Amino acid sequence: MALRNPRPFRAPIKDKDEHRINDFIKAANVRLVGENIEPNVYPIREALNIAKAQNLDLVEISPNADPPVCKVTDYSKFKYEQKKKQKELKAKQHKVVVKEIRFGPNTDEHDYEFKLKHAFEFLKDGFKVKAYVHFVGRTIVYKERGEIMLLKFAQALEELAKVEEMPRLEGKRMFLMLTPKASPKK
Repeated sequence: MALRNPRPFRAPIKDKDEHRINDFIKAANVRLVGENIEPNVYPIREALNIAKAQNLDLVEISPNADPPVCKVTDYSKFKYEQKKKQKELKAKQHKVVVKEIRFGPNTDEHDYEFKLKHAFEFLKDGFKVKAYVHFVGRTIVYKERGEIMLLKFAQALEELAKVEEMPRLEGKRMFLMLTPKASPKK
């Protein structure tokens, strides 16, 4: 006796960035664009005939427009160009790097100066700085010391950075976010 699959067959879900092509376009009328084509609104059958006459595909570019915009092009070439554009955009994106500096509520003056120097270098290089005071055990009663230390830290770096987020307590840590004022010149 063969076992039956309790769920019926479902077609695989297409990627969100895939486009409808040729006979899969559902609109009655489409705005047609492409090379050697008069941009205008055409009935879907006429647009398909124009694409077939040139041995190309009809690709739905903007399905939410009224009427949807379709382009007469080679679909594989179109997909290649889309991937190429996405790759270029990804390469141009600026990645934000956040450097963390940790203090204790009883951090000594020499350690404070040492960490301040590091923060100065990070900001000069164009990185964001996340300074925090970590309260261990009963040191949580010294919250005001931590806040004073972070405000002093921000004040020492005010010529190079602006405060993105004022000190706030989150669990056992009090955070302060600093962003460089000018973009780095590389």
